[in-house]
Amino acid sequence: MSLNDVKKIAIVGAGFVGSTTAYTLMMSGLITELVLIDVNKKKAEGEAMDLNHGMPFVSPVRIYTGDYSDCAGADIVIISAGANQKPGETRIDLVHKNTAIFKEIVSNVVKYNNNCILLIVTNPVDILTYVTYKISGFPKEKVIGSGTVLDTARFRYLLGDHVGVDSRNVHAYILGEHGDTEVATWSLTNIAGIPMEKYCSDCHCCEQHVTRDNIFKEVKNAAYKIIESKGATYYAVALAVKRIVEAIVRDENSILTVSSLLEGQYGLSDVCLSVPTIVNKNGIGKIVDVPLNEEERELLIKSGNSLKQVIGELNI
Repeated sequence: MSLNDVKKIAIVGAGFVGSTTAYTLMMSGLITELVLIDVNKKKAEGEAMDLNHGMPFVSPVRIYTGDYSDCAGADIVIISAGANQKPGETRIDLVHKNTAIFKEIVSNVVKYNNNCILLIVTNPVDILTYVTYKISGFPKEKVIGSGTVLDTARFRYLLGDHVGVDSRNVHAYILGEHGDTEVATWSLTNIAGIPMEKYCSDCHCCEQHVTRDNIFKEVKNAAYKIIESKGATYYAVALAVKRIVEAIVRDENSILTVSSLLEGQYGLSDVCLSVPTIVNKNGIGKIVDVPLNEEERELLIKSGNSLKQVIGELNI
């Protein structure tokens, strides 16, 4: 994909996340063609119609509905289809339902396009990224999960809000599973280059470690709270997906905590989970080995092994 190519994206799944992602991409000016594919064709048609009515207010982009054959020629195929997470249900609880759905989706996509980047958003995203990698037969660089890009954003927002600093000046990562075993990398967290530990010790405005633990719990449980309140999460995750697409389309070499196949990094192999990763026009450019402390590294390995255990129960 060169920077001058027509940038076509297909979104499989026009539910809350898929349609909101379509909206963020329409607003972004990054692409020129967007096709919505959904088993409920009437729903997809309604979303496309609604989006097209706003076309006079944005840069030109062709938006239409289609079927799997319309994945042909797409630079990126975003998969957001699948069963929704219900109140009280974990992301892992979804795994068997969505693995079965993904076997059909991925097989149909690659029938018409075997040269795109596959961007997985459906939960449990790390396991479904691995399922997609196995079913598609694509190179590992071409299969990306949205991973903990959203969790990292939640983390930065809450930290910035707590200390009264623009969240864009907070540097922090949530790694591992996008889910209950995710890991907050406090040893790497800094504000304008000041390590979080020092920033907090100089601030004296709260009980340092109590507040820290509460912030992480809020990050980890954010989706459950939102789902309980309004039924689904979609605004922030759609913006996270837009950010990943931006890094690919603009060949940015940006470091994002996307999910991809690990092959020995951080002591983990044959599993997809989120670590700092260079993202560019090829998809996964390089996985960055950041200096975690011993506790964080152990928690990351535990997170990866918990996913491997679930993967071992799947028929793929």
